[in-house]
Amino acid sequence: MLLRPGPRKLLLVLHVALSVGLLGAVAAYLALAIVGVTTGDPQLVRSVYPALALIARLVILPLVFSSLVIGVVQSFLTPWGLFRHWWVVAKLAINLFVAAVVLVQMPGIGFVADTVASNLPIDTLFGVRMSFVIHAAGGLVVLLIPMVLSVYKPRGLTRYGWRKQIEQGGTMPGIAPNP
Repeated sequence: MLLRPGPRKLLLVLHVALSVGLLGAVAAYLALAIVGVTTGDPQLVRSVYPALALIARLVILPLVFSSLVIGVVQSFLTPWGLFRHWWVVAKLAINLFVAAVVLVQMPGIGFVADTVASNLPIDTLFGVRMSFVIHAAGGLVVLLIPMVLSVYKPRGLTRYGWRKQIEQGGTMPGIAPNP
């Protein structure tokens, strides 16, 4: 079942908005994480990590999963499909990877936020705090890849895509149709 152009474009706008919002949220998270490891102001450090926990839990996590779900729904309702083109499969794999990393990071983010809220010393947690910077910076780079793939849509069908194209009476690229 394919969507008509109007609803399809609406779904695309929603997906793009969620994805761009995710990029912005990760950028804000990165800025705060950098402040958390570079400032000498203890009060600022104590306020940064609870803010990071809130951004991660209430903004980044919902945007990651919303974008992923809308992208999968979109693939089933448009001609691109989910497994027909390599660029769509790559976007799916990247988004699943991002979702997994966010889920794995959540306990550490919560732990550091709870530690600073309890007025416990956080000097011993520098490695964990630095990992927030590294993961956020890496996340920004990784999140740009699906955006590039969406814009350029590199050619290349998967084997499944080739089979579906032949079943629907199309031809494989570079192969002349049977007379």
